[in-house]
Amino acid sequence: MGSSGTGRAFIGSFTTAGGRGIISASVDRGTGALTVLGATDAVANPSFLALSQDGSVLYGVSETAEGAVAAYDVTGAQPQLAGAAVPVGGKDPTHLAVAAGHVLTANYSSGSVSVLPLRGGGLGEPTSVLRHKGSGPNAERQEGPHAHQVLPDPSGRWVVSVDLGTDSVRTCALDASTGVLTLHGETALKAGSGPRHLVFHPDGTHAYVLNELEPTLTVCRWDAGAGTLQPVGETAVVPDGVYTETYASEVVVSHDGRFLWAANRGHDSLSVLALDRTREKPALVTTVDCGGHWPRDLTLDPTGRRLYAANERSGDVTWFDIDPGTGIPRRAGSIEAPAASCVVFG
Repeated sequence: MGSSGTGRAFIGSFTTAGGRGIISASVDRGTGALTVLGATDAVANPSFLALSQDGSVLYGVSETAEGAVAAYDVTGAQPQLAGAAVPVGGKDPTHLAVAAGHVLTANYSSGSVSVLPLRGGGLGEPTSVLRHKGSGPNAERQEGPHAHQVLPDPSGRWVVSVDLGTDSVRTCALDASTGVLTLHGETALKAGSGPRHLVFHPDGTHAYVLNELEPTLTVCRWDAGAGTLQPVGETAVVPDGVYTETYASEVVVSHDGRFLWAANRGHDSLSVLALDRTREKPALVTTVDCGGHWPRDLTLDPTGRRLYAANERSGDVTWFDIDPGTGIPRRAGSIEAPAASCVVFG
């Protein structure tokens, strides 16, 4: 993305909570400002989105009990549904990723991960549904498995899935030719922590797991050769004493690997953490107001100079300019986006 001109963004939302579906917006590359261009509500609850590698197709979950994924042609002015939404064989898909010619979904309520092949501009039926097993000590939130995120590792050799219900991260191998997902290993995290999302460091040898129920950040070493994740430490993402009704939602890392940012619902803040040279001792620098209520998602723009918070309950997306020296975000603007749940850039 250049320093001038216009880019594009897509905002997911919960239609059952008053959202407009997928909002398309222009992005001022100089200021980061978003301008709403239109919306499509062709599919219910497109709460998480991902673009194809060439940026021509947008994939969105339908986070419902029926559970589906839809593909949208985004080569025109507005997203156009490319065929019917395809059932994923799981309930409430809450996250998806594109990897090795497939779309993978993390299905929260059924505690499973699904694999669907890319076919032209659309999707095929699931080729694999891997069901997680287990539970955690939190009777209300961890009565069974709850897959919350799935993504490929930086090497492209593995797929990892984060499960809030079982306090674990699973490493899997995806056969690109058959679309079959095979469990390779499982990493246990602190009981009751409720891991939600993971981000890999740019060095490819570390990962950071954001825990929703504590809220904390678990530091891990990642061995791409062996496909193993090793927890080595933990740090709080909010100040001491700020735990009640605080649920961490998303974690992102700076392009240069110096900073991490986490979004915290309830506390309604963005945490700034600085990384040392070992990448294993993140230090909480400060927290700043998220600019709304209940930040469900946090996204770094392609330049790495701005953060965008999707504030679900206040119904807006707020953007921040990042101080390159301190990593501290400064609020720069916002737009209305009812029941906003994610932001992706094309």
